[in-house]
Amino acid sequence: MILYHGSLEQISLPEIREPNRTLDYGSGFYTTTSYQQAEDWVRRRKRDHSETVGYVNEYELDTEALKGMKCLMFDTPTEEWLDFVMQNRTNRQFIHDYDVVYGPVANDHVYAAFALYEAGLLNKQNLIAELKTYKLVDQYLFHTAKSLKAIRFIKANQVQL
Repeated sequence: MILYHGSLEQISLPEIREPNRTLDYGSGFYTTTSYQQAEDWVRRRKRDHSETVGYVNEYELDTEALKGMKCLMFDTPTEEWLDFVMQNRTNRQFIHDYDVVYGPVANDHVYAAFALYEAGLLNKQNLIAELKTYKLVDQYLFHTAKSLKAIRFIKANQVQL
């Protein structure tokens, strides 16, 4: 399986990074199966920087290597997914012990729906129903050094900004 990571730099040796903000699945190295999602992320990062070039880094995932790891997989938005994302986004002290987490990306449309949920204007079931109407792309979080051994760098595709 091929995975992509959008960045302003080439990343041949992925590493676990502590984010400067809260993210859907916590700290680690994020990838997606969507080239477009990775490229869009590069373009969003460009808005805050002066770089003229970014990269969609490409990796091969060894799915056999995942079998020996603690993985949390969400194929669609569920109550468990929502609870997990909300813990990561609202509780800076929340730490999980999964090697790999897979599931939908909480994009800008999702954040608006989350805001309605947090304000008490949507209940959990209505939020999940709303999210299932969106075409959501996916993300893989590699949360531990062990998990990074399951991906191998292939190449970095240059993106003109």
